[in-house]
Amino acid sequence: MAVALKKPEEYNKQKFKNMARYTGPRDKISRRFGVPLFGPSKALERKAYAPGMHGGKRGGRRSKASDYSVALAEKQKLRFQYGVLEKQFRRYFAEAQRQRGVTGILLIQLLEMRLDNIVYRMGLSNTRAGARQFVNHGHILVNGKRVDIPSYNTKPGDKVEVRDNPRSKQLALRGLDLTQAISQAEWLVVDGDSLEGTISRVPERDEVDPMVNEQLVVELYSR
Repeated sequence: MAVALKKPEEYNKQKFKNMARYTGPRDKISRRFGVPLFGPSKALERKAYAPGMHGGKRGGRRSKASDYSVALAEKQKLRFQYGVLEKQFRRYFAEAQRQRGVTGILLIQLLEMRLDNIVYRMGLSNTRAGARQFVNHGHILVNGKRVDIPSYNTKPGDKVEVRDNPRSKQLALRGLDLTQAISQAEWLVVDGDSLEGTISRVPERDEVDPMVNEQLVVELYSR
C-alpha cells in the first residue's frame, strides 16, 4: 500500500521546520488523557489522575463526556503523540482522505513515515521530541543527503543514517543505550553498529501504538 505525502513546495524550509513544535506542559497533557503521549512520564506514574481540583484523586464528579468531546480528545491525543500542530494535522488528514484505503489507518501511516518518527523507531531517541531535535540539528542523512526537516516524508527503501561525526554518533549511541530494552519495529531494518536503518515497508496498523481510536478522529472531521 503506497503512502506518500506530497512535499509542500509553497512553504519555505524554515517555516516548515518550525511549524510542528509543541512547547507547552507535557506532564499535564499526559495526565489529562491518562497516557504517556510524550514518552515515559514519572508524573503520570505518581499522579494517575487528571490535573486540577476536579482530578480523580479528589473524588470530583464529572459529567458524562459527549460523543464530540470523546472524538476531539482522540484527535488531540494523536496530535500530541506525534508532535504536530493543528494546521499540519489537517493536511495529513486531507492527504489520507485522497488516498485509497481506510482513512484512519492511512493517517497513522503518514504520521509514522515522518523522519522524526523513523529516528524514534530506530531507537536513536527515547522520545519523539528528542528525535525531532536530533533531526533538526542536522545529525541525520537520508539516502546519503543531510535532512534537517523532522516532518520530511520517508518512503520504503529509504536509508536513514547518523552523520559521520563524533557529536552525532555520541548522541545516537546515548539514545540506543536508553532504548535497548525496547523491541525494534519489524518494518525497519536497523544496524546499531553502523547507526543506520532501512525502511523495508509501510507499517501495518497493529505494528504501531497510536493510543487512540483513529476511527473517531475520522468521524470528527466528517461531521
